[in-house]
Amino acid sequence: MIAIPCVIFAGGKSSRMGEDKALLPFASYTTLAEYQYARLSKLFSDVYISCKDKTNFHFPANFIEDDKNSSTFAPTAGFLASFKKLESDTFFALSVDAPFIDENIISKLIHADRAGFDATIAKTQEGMQPLCGIYHRSLAKEFAKMQKEENHKLGFLLKNSRTNYCYFDDNEAFLNMNHPEDYKKALQLL
Repeated sequence: MIAIPCVIFAGGKSSRMGEDKALLPFASYTTLAEYQYARLSKLFSDVYISCKDKTNFHFPANFIEDDKNSSTFAPTAGFLASFKKLESDTFFALSVDAPFIDENIISKLIHADRAGFDATIAKTQEGMQPLCGIYHRSLAKEFAKMQKEENHKLGFLLKNSRTNYCYFDDNEAFLNMNHPEDYKKALQLL
């Protein structure tokens, strides 16, 4: 089992999907969030779901809710809540809509991470994958500053931090379900 915690980010607005993608049925599970939680619980000792409101999820899990005063649907609030809740200095972050990130990808990221970095992030030919990687507590103050300034661009944060990029050739594993056609493609890939 992987010792660092895993946080599944499921607090987004899903505006391009037209409905909350975390709550879409996936594989044999009622929701994508439950599928991700069950799958990642086989790899990590501790798995959490970062969300706006845990009452939207109808299965037992460890939830980290965004601060109730946060009106943003950006992951910034989720990072702040995760750093506040978790005692660990690092955690693995993964978007709920990336169901094909497997143990090999996760293992490669964990082995590439070092204490001198603020983050170790996956990168493909399509660019960086900010919600697939390891984040260090050294970024907590930057996330607080971003939240205060209403700047929620993870790419900007990572470009201006000590970020280690871990390169992957397989773009398909990094499929994000942002649009209904992406969801249909993911169901076919199962």
